[in-house]
Amino acid sequence: MRFVRWFFLVSLFLANALLNLSAQESAEWEIESASEESTLSYDPDSGVGTAENGVIVKYKDATHGEASLYADRVTFNQTSGQVTAEGSVTLQRDGQAWSGERLEYNFRTGTMGAADYRTGKPPFFAAGDSLLGSGEAGNYTAEGAYLTTDDVKNPNYRIRAKRIQIVSGKHFIARNAVVYIGKIPVMYLPWLKANLDRRGNRWSITPGYRSLHGGYLLSTYYYQALTNLNARLNLDYRTQRGFGGGPDLQYDLGKFGSGEAQSYYMYDKTPEKDSDGNLIPNDRFRFRLSHRVPIRTNFTTKAVIEKLSDKRIQPDFFESEHRRNPQPRSFLEIEQLGQNFSLSLLAQPRVNDFYERIERLPEIKLNVFRQQIGQLPLYYESESSAGYLGHRFTKTNRLANHTAYKDFHAARLDTWHQIVLPITFFNWLNFVPRSGGRYTYYTATHGDSLEEQRRGVFHIGMEANFRASRTYDAVTNRFWSIRELRHIVQPSINYAYIPEPSTLPQILPQFDSELPSLWQLPIQFPDYNSIDSIDAQNVLRLGLRNKLQTKRGSNNTAQPFLDWNLFVADWHINPRPVQTSDLSSDLDLYPRDWMSFHSFIRYSLDEEDLRLTNHQITLLPNNVWSLTLGHFYLRNEPKYPVSWGEGNDVFYNTLYYRLNENWGARLSHQFEARDGTLEEQSYTVYRDFRSWTGAFSFRVRDERNGSQDYTLAAILSLKAFPRFGLGEDTLHNSLLYGR
Repeated sequence: MRFVRWFFLVSLFLANALLNLSAQESAEWEIESASEESTLSYDPDSGVGTAENGVIVKYKDATHGEASLYADRVTFNQTSGQVTAEGSVTLQRDGQAWSGERLEYNFRTGTMGAADYRTGKPPFFAAGDSLLGSGEAGNYTAEGAYLTTDDVKNPNYRIRAKRIQIVSGKHFIARNAVVYIGKIPVMYLPWLKANLDRRGNRWSITPGYRSLHGGYLLSTYYYQALTNLNARLNLDYRTQRGFGGGPDLQYDLGKFGSGEAQSYYMYDKTPEKDSDGNLIPNDRFRFRLSHRVPIRTNFTTKAVIEKLSDKRIQPDFFESEHRRNPQPRSFLEIEQLGQNFSLSLLAQPRVNDFYERIERLPEIKLNVFRQQIGQLPLYYESESSAGYLGHRFTKTNRLANHTAYKDFHAARLDTWHQIVLPITFFNWLNFVPRSGGRYTYYTATHGDSLEEQRRGVFHIGMEANFRASRTYDAVTNRFWSIRELRHIVQPSINYAYIPEPSTLPQILPQFDSELPSLWQLPIQFPDYNSIDSIDAQNVLRLGLRNKLQTKRGSNNTAQPFLDWNLFVADWHINPRPVQTSDLSSDLDLYPRDWMSFHSFIRYSLDEEDLRLTNHQITLLPNNVWSLTLGHFYLRNEPKYPVSWGEGNDVFYNTLYYRLNENWGARLSHQFEARDGTLEEQSYTVYRDFRSWTGAFSFRVRDERNGSQDYTLAAILSLKAFPRFGLGEDTLHNSLLYGR
């Protein structure tokens, strides 16, 4: 298309110069031809012009902003701002588009009259027979109109009313409205109001059946009362359990902070026993309040309180949340972050007595970040804390009178300081020796027989590493999508020596104690933060990291091909009985841009046996199908203190296949090979209804108690208001079955 903009611009410039009206001094008009056949006639005395055969009119002023209009034929008046457009009319202003066959519009006042029009501002779109309104007030009245979230000429569903009022571009009001799916009326609404300037009010409903709950209907009404207040009202019914529900609020109070409040209550008609044999009460509830206040730059406070009626309410009724956070905690944290330090106060009480918890009532901590000492080549860092701590054990029938599980409290003062000397040899070898000390003071414990204690710890160590790389320009392979290859290797050595502390951990109160970990624990401070479990250590950790990168994609950028982080071994010199030497391997491989492989292995060199493996391969060749296969193995380790408990030998898979543009299916399985149990199987069928998406899911779980847990659920979600974020139903499969 060839534009002859210069002709129009010159004409309008001359016209504006002749008019010389103060009302037009701040207004800018611009007219462009949309085809070679476009013509323009203009009377500079009256300011009236006509453009035909495709024209674009642009208008801008300081009061009303910018607007643009396209039509086959346009008659305009620069003095009044009035425009009459005919034929394939499209008007855009304030992020909203209007289209139709005829439109009368005033660029100065915003007054509009339209016939047979369509308009939209995501997520809502509307159409009707006629429209009339004033832009100054922002109010329009539509006759014979309908509203939908489906941006097509013939929507799958719509809300039709004889009259719809659009108020100030912020909300609409429809009276005597009827909801249509296709051509079938399904619901009558005497009055309906929805927001246009923020997320609309809506229902979310999940019907289903679960063998533990019976038939159920989970519903949530989303409502935005104010621009800074979002509300959700949960209303649920389970045939075997009863009614439940409660409101959730998300708010933003500006300088007073923002947060979220969640509440839920139900009278459970048939509660069960928890894993400790305790009878669950009929009155079941949860309450959570989270609030954060930015007092000033880098000075914030955050408070979280979560109260549960019993330890089973989350896994029973809020499974997805339970999987993300199985033991929610309550705390108050105030933190000041400086350039070289951070100062924090943490108060962490135990609110739910069925969880084991370390209480901090409160604890103050000062971290001094690594920084140079004057002009010396030495660097200093430290961490100090003081607080009143408590170890609160789970109160169960089995452990209530066991002396080893009695609660105890004590005050603790701990301070750690370290000096490091970073050195680079030969411009490539990094060598960092370190030396430091720790002093910890404990008062006599309350609830236990431990006396007042003092402990001193001295430690030395060093790190050494270097990085080398080489590029192989001639290496290419079409099958593996390799174009050039870069190899990066980084060997490392980390040595830590701690002589026997002045007081052994066996006679110290254990608050921050060493817990079993699937990963190898750090061997240096402050990364090793099990303060009360510090004991003698003389260990050398060897590491080797390899990276391979190649050029892939249309832009030929460097992409990872292999990333292999190998801790060759932890070699303990004069090891204590509980210390083991393990080899750990963490591998990520991307042989094709649509294929990935992950492997993690932990191998005991002392026992010459695998302790842990996790292997997973993912294939994503196109948007039609994807496949994930994996295996997780964990050795039985019943002995304290390195116990991981009962082991696992689990095979798992997930397959997604899109049958066509409208249908898709996903299936997943989890099989425990130790006892031959198919622990979980899940199947979901997806359906795209253009403006809606639907999912029907079926899941079976083997509870290993002679019964199986069956769940069926159906979900229908508007695309304009999606139920889940992209991929969220894959990462958190339990969302497909409820909360």
